[in-house]
Amino acid sequence: MSKFRDFNLKLLVIEELMYGPEPLLPVYDLPARLAERGIGDPASYVLENGLHAEVLPESRAHFEALEIPTELLARVEELCFDAGADVFRHCAPAWDGEDDLFDVRSLDDLALLPNLREVTFVEDGVRHRHRLSPGTRPPPRPGKSAHRRPLARQPARPGAPEGSPHSLTVPWAC
Repeated sequence: MSKFRDFNLKLLVIEELMYGPEPLLPVYDLPARLAERGIGDPASYVLENGLHAEVLPESRAHFEALEIPTELLARVEELCFDAGADVFRHCAPAWDGEDDLFDVRSLDDLALLPNLREVTFVEDGVRHRHRLSPGTRPPPRPGKSAHRRPLARQPARPGAPEGSPHSLTVPWAC
């Protein structure tokens, strides 16, 4: 079993393996778990209890303890950085996507995904796809204050000079 250092990157992997078109892990269903405790609306529950700005402790405990076999990690070929990911709804049901709660702080764990070939970033409903060349990985995010950093030194648009404002950037907070 592989150990993730960045909880939020692990959540993106879980999104692919648990909530993707062909789930390979048992689905964690927060609304069903809360319904068992008599809580009908997860978003209202977190808002009424001041839990809207954090990952619910029971969700964090579940996902942190979740062991993902190496064989399943090898099946992840794409990751999507999208504030609308289902896994986020099961962690923070009232999250509005406007803060850094689910920002990935380190890309070091990408080494756990040997067959990752594409990363997609969604910003304001626009999908930005980036194909990874074999052996390449996006650079780690330097500091919490920087929300955008060049992903690659190749222009995002034909004819855009290297390092220009038109180079592909990573929207850390989608």
